[in-house]
Amino acid sequence: MVHAVYPGSFDPLHNGHVDVIRRASRIYDLLTVAVLQNPLKQTGLFSAEERVAIIREATKGMPGVQVDSFDGLLADYTRRIGATVIVKGLRAISDFEYELQMAHLNRQLNPDAETTFIMTATRWSYVSSTRVKEIARYGADVSKLVPRATLKRLNEKLGAVEVAG
Repeated sequence: MVHAVYPGSFDPLHNGHVDVIRRASRIYDLLTVAVLQNPLKQTGLFSAEERVAIIREATKGMPGVQVDSFDGLLADYTRRIGATVIVKGLRAISDFEYELQMAHLNRQLNPDAETTFIMTATRWSYVSSTRVKEIARYGADVSKLVPRATLKRLNEKLGAVEVAG
């Protein structure tokens, strides 16, 4: 059984993330979507617990997907849960440069975990959590960028406008 972990802040979860989760879950027997808790970074829109709840709701019914949170080093976390693969989503070449460095560092720290890259579907390549938050804070429609679970929480937190369709 191959256990993979897809780590990230997911603040908030958007359709690009869901695309990577869906595709990775078809490749690996078990996929843990792991929300990073960074106690030094308190500027997020959603708490780690809220992000875990959003991801659980958005991935309900996806076989082989579980959701967890962690703090500390990803290499230590993968070792602790028995994951042998780290999944990283890429949107553009700029993502690749950063993620390549992280993959090499994680390999140094945990040689038993390989990093794989999944290119986000072209239709989501322009979507980022930062942009979703920015658009939502201005009250504009983000319903085509995020899953329903995220939209619901954004509406509760920011009063974002949900547009049907």
